[in-house]
Amino acid sequence: MQTAVPAVPVPRSALLRAEALLNLKLAAPLIAAQLSFVGMHTVDTIMAGRLGPVALAAVAVGANIWFLGFIIFMGIFMSVSPIVAQRVGAGRPPEETGELLRNALLLAVVLGLLWMLLIWLICDPVLTLLNLDAPTQQLARGYVNAIAWAAVPFCLCFVMRNGCEGNGQTRAPVLAGIVALLVNILANLPLMYGYLGFPALGAVGTAWGTVVGVSAMAGVYALLYRVDPKLAPMRLFSARPRFAPELREIFTLGVPICASVVAEAWLFTLGALLMAHFGGRVVAAHQVAINFASLVFMVPLSIGLATAVRVGQAVGAGDGRQAVLRGHTGIALGGVFALVSAAGMALFARAVVSLYTDVPEVADLAVRFLGLAAIFQIFDCLQATTNGALRGFKDTRLPMAITVSAYWLAGLPTAAWLSIGTSVGPAGVWCGFIVGLAVAAAGLGLRFAVRSRQARAADGIKPSMHIP
Repeated sequence: MQTAVPAVPVPRSALLRAEALLNLKLAAPLIAAQLSFVGMHTVDTIMAGRLGPVALAAVAVGANIWFLGFIIFMGIFMSVSPIVAQRVGAGRPPEETGELLRNALLLAVVLGLLWMLLIWLICDPVLTLLNLDAPTQQLARGYVNAIAWAAVPFCLCFVMRNGCEGNGQTRAPVLAGIVALLVNILANLPLMYGYLGFPALGAVGTAWGTVVGVSAMAGVYALLYRVDPKLAPMRLFSARPRFAPELREIFTLGVPICASVVAEAWLFTLGALLMAHFGGRVVAAHQVAINFASLVFMVPLSIGLATAVRVGQAVGAGDGRQAVLRGHTGIALGGVFALVSAAGMALFARAVVSLYTDVPEVADLAVRFLGLAAIFQIFDCLQATTNGALRGFKDTRLPMAITVSAYWLAGLPTAAWLSIGTSVGPAGVWCGFIVGLAVAAAGLGLRFAVRSRQARAADGIKPSMHIP
């Protein structure tokens, strides 16, 4: 008769190190995918900058108008990842996940068409409200009218990408993103500069390049869902899509996520529109700084996405303590990156700006803005990873209230008052960003502390603290 050997508790530090490695293993491909995804807009910004301040300002304004709709539908479909992750953690059949994704794809087509219509309707009123100079307004209008055609492909990509992430298949978004980036660059060259017999469309050509690149991305995802060993068992395209109860779950979780993401994104978008009050060169400088800051933000955003998946799978398996550990680890990783990236952004601001523009007035302003971006980067990293941990618990309603309040009741009024109501000027917009993100990070941190206590105390929590 054998005597059972009692389990030896694993030190928490060892658990955190092991979980950090697993989180980074999941996050690393997501970082590459995010960088390639946002890299499309970065390439457009750099190439437009070589055409001059007017083209750069037009792309900045046009992209922000487009972004008003982009972020709404991206936020809704971010719900797909934690839903899939919890199903995987619970051991549900992959065909059930495929049914969920088929419904989400049908919804993506409908919302994508709605997005196109929305962008076309608001374009002229917004441009008129901004009172831009005629050349910038004309180019921005052409940019928006062109990029609206990317709405449906983007929505399809949102669904398929989040399905990959929730299933733990993070290499597929990398491949799709790299293909889209390369296609975007290759399409920009003839469409912007008139090579190969194409008309030279200038700044508007960057929008059409994005349409081509995103369509290529959707095609790559569709192919991978047929041939990839992790994705093919879902049988995504084996049946007709239909509206079903799964859509209710997408909306129930997705609308609060959408509101949170929109609240933050519109803080930055409306901040960019406030910059238009100070003229085209200030808008161009702001675009340079915010574009690079957005590029850096892809790292903590990816860590947050990985944390949502790791937490969601633990919740699906019924292991609340493991879910809390994974959440704490993701937030800690975000904090470490925040400090490193803030220091790098402050030290190398001039070198970064030189990649975007050689106009002295624009470059000097952009360097100043990047110094402020280094400060808000700290709070942005913390709120992104904390929000990811909460999404893994499907905790989205109270975080929505926290973020909306932080950005719209604290951040935006501060930005408007300092920039227009005082002598601070354009830098006041960035100070408003810092205030909004700091309040959001603090509020979400408190919410996660409460959620962690609830998870530990819940009935049925497993006592084990293993790292699967």
